[in-house]
Amino acid sequence: MPASARLEPLRRFGRRLGIGALDLLLPPHCLTCDAAVDRQGTMCGPCFAGLSFVGAPCCGCCGVPFPHAGVGTPSAAGPLCPGCAGRKPSFGQARAALRYDAGSQRLILPFKHADRTELAGPLAAHMARAGAALLARADLLAPVPLHWRRLLSRRYNQAALLSARLARRAGKPDIPDLLRRRRATPPLGERGAAERTAVLAGAFAIARPARIAGRRVLLVDDVMTSGATAEACALALLEAGAAAVDVLAAARVPDPRLEAA
Repeated sequence: MPASARLEPLRRFGRRLGIGALDLLLPPHCLTCDAAVDRQGTMCGPCFAGLSFVGAPCCGCCGVPFPHAGVGTPSAAGPLCPGCAGRKPSFGQARAALRYDAGSQRLILPFKHADRTELAGPLAAHMARAGAALLARADLLAPVPLHWRRLLSRRYNQAALLSARLARRAGKPDIPDLLRRRRATPPLGERGAAERTAVLAGAFAIARPARIAGRRVLLVDDVMTSGATAEACALALLEAGAAAVDVLAAARVPDPRLEAA
């Protein structure tokens, strides 16, 4: 038996011992509250129950959650939301792990704005389950970029942290600087779909086009709202020679028009 194989049980014991010592010094607590939990990096029962995972029924193209199974236009890809039924996006398929609501905001907002970078791991784990098919067929992963001024003030790109974690889990290449944001864009929160598209037109450029020629790119982001950012990035990637683009986000904002249906 090779020496490395004989030493592996000792390594495992050492890791368990180290984790045990850490738990004694810093007892594990829920990622979103102070409740005690069994393992570091997990959530207590009530906080986990507050998460709404995106699954069927949802749009077969952009992944926006449907309030019930009766919503959507039938298609070969599954039921489509009105937007995708009227005009298919440039990306092939988008999926998200969580519905963007009060439950997921307790993970997303500290991760995005309060330096809680350790939340990238748990979020990426949820994303890997939701986007298993997209990860399997991707040739490489790339995050939605921040403008350099935003990156300077925030000190990290949350989408890049998620992309790196996902790439490591899937054993796929990650190119964190593949896309570049040419200009700072204003907040899109209160803008309509058409205005979002106009604001983002030409906002993204490809820094390394040779890396994507003929390859399928999985674009990674933290929150997908209307899909305008994903659409602008996908257009830039396809124009630079990518064979196809899919999108995977940690959370998806529901369409209020569908919620009222």
